[in-house]
Amino acid sequence: MNLLNDIPELEGRNYGKWYQKLEIALAMANIDFAINTPQPQEPEKPVRAQNETDVAFAVRQKKYDADKTLYDKEMAPWADSNRKCLLIIKGSISEFIRMAITACPTATEYLQKIKSQFTGSSKAYASTLVEQLITKKYTGGGIRDHILEMSLMANKLVTMDMPLPEPFLVQLVFKSIPKEFATFHVNYNTFLENWDIEKLIAMCAQEEGRLENANGGGEPVFQVQHQKKKNPQKNYQNYKRPFPPSKNQHESGPSRPPPCKKDWSDFPVDKDQCLKCKKRGHYKRQYPEFLMELLKNGDKYEPDPTKRRKKN
Repeated sequence: MNLLNDIPELEGRNYGKWYQKLEIALAMANIDFAINTPQPQEPEKPVRAQNETDVAFAVRQKKYDADKTLYDKEMAPWADSNRKCLLIIKGSISEFIRMAITACPTATEYLQKIKSQFTGSSKAYASTLVEQLITKKYTGGGIRDHILEMSLMANKLVTMDMPLPEPFLVQLVFKSIPKEFATFHVNYNTFLENWDIEKLIAMCAQEEGRLENANGGGEPVFQVQHQKKKNPQKNYQNYKRPFPPSKNQHESGPSRPPPCKKDWSDFPVDKDQCLKCKKRGHYKRQYPEFLMELLKNGDKYEPDPTKRRKKN
């Protein structure tokens, strides 16, 4: 009963998983006799011909009675198995799928009609499995689990009437494993015999252990392969520019020299000498004639007394 409860409800995209769980449940419950065995054929009742003798008719009647007894003996368990299988199949599918299927007297015919409805989706799922199987690469976790996963994908294709030859599957496995197994692959091609999946798993696991010991003992091949790669981001962070830009440098222009302090020793006049009249004691901004010239030209000059220079 636990296995029967584990059967997922058929909704539309889980046909493969549903059929697999259904087969396991029916087999473990020992009620799959009607699915694996064709329906017994009832013998035809003899009809006496006009010129047939009593002895000949009695022989045929006796044979019919024996066949009828055997038929009744075989039909009783088959009918019981067929009735139970139909109940379980109908109870494990959704209502809208069950309403779309016409009534069938046998469980085998009912399963065939269900399969015909999911032929299109099965083909799409099969194409996805084939693409994943061809493009699959080893990403760590152990070579044994990797091969078992590919073998499971191939077994799913078998249930969809798309079996793959075992030598072809072996070559796909060799294509998906890391380059460290290249020598191992070459040695396999020199052999005359073809390996099955069980022997391939054993030999690849042995080769994986040898490579781990050669790489230092204990580290998987995939991780050792990635430790040898350089980190471009780390190198980029450690890169230093030979000449750091100055604060006043533009994005595309040349760098400007740093500002320098004025040297008053080379100035032509003293600090307290007027630049207009060349006399000491006042500045140019305080000279009346200079201020009159500014007014004539329309300029307005307002001296700032806070910025006057101190007299020596």
